[in-house]
Amino acid sequence: MEALITVLPGDGIGPEVCKAGTDVLCAIAAKHGHRFEFSEQLIGGAGIDEAQDPFPANTRSSCAESDAVLLGAVGGPQWSDPNAPIRPEQGLLALRAALEVFANIRPVQILDELADASPIKADRLDGVDIIVVRELTGGIYFGEKTRTEDSASDLCVYHRHEVERILRVAANLANDRRGQLCSVDKANVLETSRFWRDVTVTTMAAEFPDIKLEHMLVDAAAMHLINRPAHFDVIVTENMFGDILTDEASMLAGSMGMLPSASLGESTCGLYEPIHGSAPDIAGKGIANPCGMIGSAALMLRHSFGLDVEATEIESAIRKVISAGIRTADIAGADDSPVSTTEMADAIIQQLR
Repeated sequence: MEALITVLPGDGIGPEVCKAGTDVLCAIAAKHGHRFEFSEQLIGGAGIDEAQDPFPANTRSSCAESDAVLLGAVGGPQWSDPNAPIRPEQGLLALRAALEVFANIRPVQILDELADASPIKADRLDGVDIIVVRELTGGIYFGEKTRTEDSASDLCVYHRHEVERILRVAANLANDRRGQLCSVDKANVLETSRFWRDVTVTTMAAEFPDIKLEHMLVDAAAMHLINRPAHFDVIVTENMFGDILTDEASMLAGSMGMLPSASLGESTCGLYEPIHGSAPDIAGKGIANPCGMIGSAALMLRHSFGLDVEATEIESAIRKVISAGIRTADIAGADDSPVSTTEMADAIIQQLR
């Protein structure tokens, strides 16, 4: 197959991990006879610096013409003023809106070899295999915002169709797994959460009666992700809760650098990115973990291109390299000699070959 992929390296370690991701995509394309064309564009702080826009017009056009988008990271201390009129994060929100991606899918799996890298006790990690589905384009992040000298407000709004469509994504994933879906809200306090819960009950009863549905308050979910994470199969939640819980869940795997994500909408053109940020403290040092980005490239092959065999090969190669004891600094033990970003990617490519 042939595909056009827009690559948005962004800021911090974004360019380093994006290079690793595209190198792996080139390797899998060569192995299976595919042709991937890459269009590299600006986003975030890089867009502000060069075009005074965190989501420049050329980037928008390239994304609209592409079959999928691969994103590194946005942000950094030089653009960190929250009161600045133009900020890198605005580019990310504009990108999601332009692609109309509303479902962020973050798988969390524990590799036995990395159990010791997690701050959680190893016995709590046995059998952990979670997918968190986060609603991505509604809620408080996108609501009307006001600010005066003495007050500020952020409006949280959800519509029925927004809740229904994210539930369908999560329920279909649960259907292919253990058939368990946990809907996380704050229905004891928030009206939007009570609405979310009512729509969830109606939708699941009508469309997915065989799924075992559980409701859980967000504070309890945060606690149980640490205390008994193996309890969860698929978690679905709103935008802000999902943002917080997925970062918490990443620590189960030992490092944010290990985890990929896919942001999907009605079309096949998805947005794929590792869950970590721009990590400006290690940018340019060549030590960032590329596994999250490489795993995101695998999700791209699966969800946007329907290349499940190739996606599985990449995921298997990551596991085998980790099993062989190859580690970047974030997942290295006291007796390990950490490899660089490039060396980790090269090891995965060698495993693919």
